[in-house]
Amino acid sequence: MDSSNASLHHLSFFELSTNFIPEKFIWPNEENHNANQEEDLDESVVDLEGFFNGEEDEARRTAELVRSACLSHGLFQVINHGVDLELIKLVHDHVKHFFKLPIHEKTRVRRSPDGFWGYSFAHADRFCLKLPWKETISCCFHESGPDDPQAAHVFFKSAFGQEFEHIRWIFEEYCKAMKRLSLSIIEILGMSLGVDESELKEYFQEGSSIMRCNFYPPCQEPGLALGTGPHCDPTALTILHQDQVGGLQVFSDHKWKSVRPRHDALVVSLGDTFVALTNGVYKSCGHRAVVNKWKERVSLVFFLCPREDKIIVPPENLVSSEKGREYPDFTWSEFLGFTQKHYRVDLATLQNFTKWLISHQTT
Repeated sequence: MDSSNASLHHLSFFELSTNFIPEKFIWPNEENHNANQEEDLDESVVDLEGFFNGEEDEARRTAELVRSACLSHGLFQVINHGVDLELIKLVHDHVKHFFKLPIHEKTRVRRSPDGFWGYSFAHADRFCLKLPWKETISCCFHESGPDDPQAAHVFFKSAFGQEFEHIRWIFEEYCKAMKRLSLSIIEILGMSLGVDESELKEYFQEGSSIMRCNFYPPCQEPGLALGTGPHCDPTALTILHQDQVGGLQVFSDHKWKSVRPRHDALVVSLGDTFVALTNGVYKSCGHRAVVNKWKERVSLVFFLCPREDKIIVPPENLVSSEKGREYPDFTWSEFLGFTQKHYRVDLATLQNFTKWLISHQTT
């Protein structure tokens, strides 16, 4: 990180937005075009009630809707998902409170460049140009709780003060609910692919998951900045709850289209690791986040990851003489390392990781 980026940590977005937008936050037109367009994505809204009630006909219909979305653009919304809406609201409230703190208090829990826990201002610790117009806090959870209990204790105590134990419990409950839901969605995805549910679930039951809370402040020049640049998530599955401001856009039919917020819905999108697991049958969701001139926006993002040492190999029924292997064997640990040390995620991360992996295997 250069010294000019280091100085950004001592500013707030309020100071930036009331003066000027530094060049580091300006995105090229090819990545930021049509940022303020109004066309909405016509994504499936999948009601999970019948699936959870064990109704076979509804389960089949659910799998068909999910398959159609995953063949098209890799995103759908779910309702009657079983996650307590009051729990979601509690997490939103605590996250908003944290992001309203003075910058010097937030940076007490600054994330290290090689870590997952903590606060980040515009990812300025990792990148020098095309910085996202956002702040984030990130946590990493395992099935039994935080993957690093000591890091969790320090983070929550430093970030949330005297109430940190209760807030930590809320975050853990949210992540547990997201993990349960994500495994149910993996089961539905297996049905949609004609794959035994246990064959896919075994990749994820013992894996860690990442929770990221995004805060997008108002921006006086929304046509120049982006909250998040165009990319596909390298993880397997993403479950997002967005507030009612809107800003998530998906690349579909050669256009950027907005995903309408629904307070009772969760947005589900496929990441590159799951696409590799399907041997390229399904599509990774290319998306970005635009910013608003007048309103702040908050989103809660849960990333489902495989166990780090699990080799990603597609089920036999997704490989044939007509459709050979699209991607080489790899582990989540290898893919994660590539995105953390060698490559900034974009719309072609998986393709470039494949080239990188093959070149390193042959040297």
